[in-house]
Amino acid sequence: MRKILFAILSLSFGNIYAQIDTSKKIETVPTVISDTPGFVADTSSMLDGLMDIDLGPDFETNVFKGTRVINSQSTEMIGKQNLDFRICHRFGEVNQGGYQLWGLDQAFQRMSFTYGISDLLNVEIGRSNVGKIYDGSIKWKIMRQAKGDKKRPVSIALYSNIALQTEKNTNAQIDPYYYTHRLYYAHQLLVSKKVNKNFSFQIMPTLVHRNLIDSQKFKNDVFSIGFGGRNKITRKTALTYEYFYVFPNQIKSTYHNSLSIGFDIETGGHVFQLHFTNSRFMNEKGFVAENTGDWLKGGVHFGFNISRVFYIGRG
Repeated sequence: MRKILFAILSLSFGNIYAQIDTSKKIETVPTVISDTPGFVADTSSMLDGLMDIDLGPDFETNVFKGTRVINSQSTEMIGKQNLDFRICHRFGEVNQGGYQLWGLDQAFQRMSFTYGISDLLNVEIGRSNVGKIYDGSIKWKIMRQAKGDKKRPVSIALYSNIALQTEKNTNAQIDPYYYTHRLYYAHQLLVSKKVNKNFSFQIMPTLVHRNLIDSQKFKNDVFSIGFGGRNKITRKTALTYEYFYVFPNQIKSTYHNSLSIGFDIETGGHVFQLHFTNSRFMNEKGFVAENTGDWLKGGVHFGFNISRVFYIGRG
């Protein structure tokens, strides 16, 4: 169909050019008679028709610069047949003083690979040295925010994670210690909106399930709600932040809500995130349900995330 249309337009414009007297001012575009018997083509209506082609919704891009706000997932996705390699690193708490170089002598890290099955479906595997945790996750983007489209005012993604803690059991009171005691689950609904080119925010209702808890007076299921944001500073830098509020009477009183503040730097193929956070954990079970850091007492970790995306498809 495209070839036919191109041939018609080429023939029509050729006839127009042949009929133009360059010494005279052209007031209107003439109707062109095709070589095809009985066919009359109006080139102005053809061009109007081309201008009326529906190019589809104009989706928002770069709501966040990476697949994570800081600790938590964002609604951003890895493209089809792309592989994202990510290193998340946290140093020790800054309140340890000069002997521990304000936490820099300690290190907690997580490495992960995220693969784009499609532009809207990602899978991830990762490993953290905190608790020696292996985890796998899936994220499905069910709505993309589109500019000026009231039917697509936000981006929405569903995220699920399963984690296996392989660290040896050192608590003699937990006997027997079953394999299922090592399993944890997390589920999130991620809803984000790019308000303008400089500001985006995200809301994250979250459920964490722990198969093993310290006492029956606490909950296996922990409900919380997270809030995240991004304020663009320059074309390649931005201020980011996130906070998780855990609803009362679910976890130990010694655990604290996770609060993180960061600074994103885009450097070509890398996104470099520097931040301060009161969580040394880099999975939902840790930074939502079992976070021990207290900002008011200096229980804050300096850290960074760095990622690199590789295309591994054919062609």
